[in-house]
Amino acid sequence: MQHFFSPSWMSRSAARFSIVILALMLMAPLAACGGSSSTTTSGTSSGPVTLTYWAWISSLGKQVALFNQTHPNIHVNWINVGSGPAEYDKLFTALKANNEPDLAEVEFQYLPTFETTGSLVDLAPYGAASVKDQFVPYTWSQVLLGNSIYAIPQDTGPMAMFYRDDIFKKYNIPVPTTWAQYADDAAKLHAANPSVYMTDFPPKQPGWFTGLAWQAGARPFNINGQSWKVSINNPGAQQVASYWQDLINKKLVKTEPDFTNGWYHDL
Repeated sequence: MQHFFSPSWMSRSAARFSIVILALMLMAPLAACGGSSSTTTSGTSSGPVTLTYWAWISSLGKQVALFNQTHPNIHVNWINVGSGPAEYDKLFTALKANNEPDLAEVEFQYLPTFETTGSLVDLAPYGAASVKDQFVPYTWSQVLLGNSIYAIPQDTGPMAMFYRDDIFKKYNIPVPTTWAQYADDAAKLHAANPSVYMTDFPPKQPGWFTGLAWQAGARPFNINGQSWKVSINNPGAQQVASYWQDLINKKLVKTEPDFTNGWYHDL
């Protein structure tokens, strides 16, 4: 089975640092991770330093290797313990056991969850604000809480869709430019070939749904003075939920969990 409109978004940041400021400055994709076992370390060291870094993006291996090559007094040990939730489960367990890594890759939306545990190091005193201008404001703001800086942005970008031009040409279907046309074309495509789906709606991916809801005018979270205003069941979110539920009920889109073997196979 195949689906030919695929959402693409990457909103990851690293989570925590407590040992060497040089590693933060020169490894801007990284943030820092540590806990009670490492936060007593000062910002200097009299000898070589080894940092354990948990992350799942395969290309980071080359970055880490280059950093280690050019910084003989700092060695980063990169370990892939799983992606997304798989890593987070292990990270929470490691934090409780005081056996956490020094660095960790964490998606923006999960950063506050780790901050509330009190296990993150505020990078502001270590000069993290000096790299602020290297990032667009909306990206930088996602690693802040008040005047504290809890991570360095790593990889982010706008939400977009990719499509298979050859498939649309094969079934003589124009590329949709509105959501109404998108739904019509999904029906035409699936009718022409029942094994083909317009896209996949990942049921456990909040970033996918939230992005679509924002496009529809939803604002699920807002700050009102010193308080949070939460409005999940707003008109924009209801509109998006109704739209996609209709496509799901008609079996015009798949509902494969993203980043699974089946999801990658369909891509």
